[in-house]
Amino acid sequence: MRTKWSVVKRLAIVLGLLAIGEYAQAKPMIWQPPEGVEQIALWPGAVPSAQPAPGPEDVSVSTGVIAGKPVINVTNVTNPTISIYPPKGRDTGAAVVVIPGGGFQVLAIDLEGTEVCDWLTAKGITCVLLKYRVPSLPYNWQCDCRPHNLRISEPSLEDLQRAMRLVRAHSGRWHIDPHKIGVLGFSAGGFLVAEISTLFDRPLYTKVDNADDESARPDFAVAIYPGHLAAQDDTFNPHIPVSNLTPPTFLVQAEDDDEDGIHQSLAYYTALSKAHVPTEMHLYAQGGHAFGLRRTKLPATDWPAQAEVWLRTIGIVQN
Repeated sequence: MRTKWSVVKRLAIVLGLLAIGEYAQAKPMIWQPPEGVEQIALWPGAVPSAQPAPGPEDVSVSTGVIAGKPVINVTNVTNPTISIYPPKGRDTGAAVVVIPGGGFQVLAIDLEGTEVCDWLTAKGITCVLLKYRVPSLPYNWQCDCRPHNLRISEPSLEDLQRAMRLVRAHSGRWHIDPHKIGVLGFSAGGFLVAEISTLFDRPLYTKVDNADDESARPDFAVAIYPGHLAAQDDTFNPHIPVSNLTPPTFLVQAEDDDEDGIHQSLAYYTALSKAHVPTEMHLYAQGGHAFGLRRTKLPATDWPAQAEVWLRTIGIVQN
């Protein structure tokens, strides 16, 4: 009898733990970096241009896979942050603010975020992962649509401007050369790369503290399969004022990208070329969209090696 009771008791405990686990999985989660990685809020007080979100911040895992792995997505971000991943081994003094994509609807926080930081820090580069506000224009969650697809994503751009200024303000503490701070973004994050490269000095929010006296201009820029840069007729987005102050830029896109299309990089490259901005562009026959750094048999996934060569070419890192 005692044995039967023991079995029943154990079964009850197991069922209780399973129920708790299911409840925990159902509860909204706030994404946090790994233990030991410093994370700071972008806005110590009220967040400027605050907009309502469909719900609380949450983390989900995709049902589909990329290179055999699912993607971790973060959505409903209303309190943006940066997470600082220090370099491993030799410190080059360079830093990159990484901007995940997700159509301004979600953030692909591992595919186009933490996995990028793993690559950069292994090369001696400080990685600053930006968790910016989403949903955000040009995506409109109320209608689940993008009625103004070329519109500037002001809340997200405010976050990126603030992130760039905070990195420069903390460059001494984080052992960063303030003249070697770049940006790297994917898809919607690639659009933000173009925005910060051209609208770095546009006043979007009221000064918060002394960090906002710093420049938000990146010293170099990497846009991987960017979107929102060209209309359907291939005309360039008029809201992106490319000039000779736009930083050196590295572009990657695949011809079979059926999400944004290769014309996005082509239109941006043409605008950069006309402004005499040093630009390197890599176009691939195959690769699709949203491949991040995950290696496959396709040459498009070799782009990080080309980016490393480019960073040496423009003097951001040494041989």
